[in-house]
Amino acid sequence: MASRLRCLAVAVAMGLGTSMAWAQTEDYAEVNRLLRSGQLAEALAKADQYLVGKARDPQMRFLKGVILTESGKTQDAIATFSKLTEDYPELPEPYNNLAVLYAGQSQFDKARAALEMAIRTNPSYATAHENLGDVYAKLASQAYSKALQLDGTNPAVAPKLSLIRNLFAADTRSGAAASVAAAPATARPASPVPAATVATVAKPAAPAAAPAAAPATPAVAVDAQREVEAAVRSWAGAWSSKDMNGYLGAYASSFSPPGGQARKAWESDRRARIEPRTRIGVEVSNLEVTVDGDKATARFRQDYTSDTLNVTSRKTLDMVKSGNRWLIVRESTGS
Repeated sequence: MASRLRCLAVAVAMGLGTSMAWAQTEDYAEVNRLLRSGQLAEALAKADQYLVGKARDPQMRFLKGVILTESGKTQDAIATFSKLTEDYPELPEPYNNLAVLYAGQSQFDKARAALEMAIRTNPSYATAHENLGDVYAKLASQAYSKALQLDGTNPAVAPKLSLIRNLFAADTRSGAAASVAAAPATARPASPVPAATVATVAKPAAPAAAPAAAPATPAVAVDAQREVEAAVRSWAGAWSSKDMNGYLGAYASSFSPPGGQARKAWESDRRARIEPRTRIGVEVSNLEVTVDGDKATARFRQDYTSDTLNVTSRKTLDMVKSGNRWLIVRESTGS
């Protein structure tokens, strides 16, 4: 079961902007390089050296937790991630890694609690939702096994237990899941991947009487793609400048806040998170857009920096065209 749980898919990162920020980025990159090359002792020494002068730095502390995990120092890793959740309770990723470590020790109740905190912090954190489903399945397996032990004549229990066991067996055979050992690959430095922008438009067959309309389709696709890209960057710009009217106005009236939250409560929550910040920067990169008529999906890497935290994540925006604007109807992180 522990190998079934996915590890952290979103690593704490930091943005560029000053010479000090650039120096910090080089430090993170070096620790990541050592970590990914298996030089764990050197990576840990480098991280500890950095933390002497910046003891509260969340990204380096997170990287240290990954190094400790890779080194087999599970209790030290748990202590590191636990302290991160205390100092930065708004970050969902340390909760997720804690859950993976707890699951590896068969402490599934603790894993469940950690994942529920991750989701409470970020209701659109897809990895935590998947991990929570796996933990619930393991808890169900334990309960069914106990029920079968207490009453072996109950014909309904064995098929349920078999179904869950087959589920995890299939995942193990396919190699689809990654254990916490995969963390170094996800705690990676910001190495840009060539952006691939894709636009696809459903093209109904043109009537035989109007063949001349077909050549216009590529231009329509390109225009729609550019409109969506502009809408995404405008949304990021409004967020960066704390323009709440522009930011909230980027969401359609039909937008479904994550976790089933009411729209008014979600807007209040976003204002409380954005307006008090001294500075915010939201950068969009590796933007991929798929357009299908008046619907579109934008997937990209989001680098968020502020006076309190710095996070890199994968973001997906589902959008619809309303009049001349593309508006967000669904937003998810880690997908």
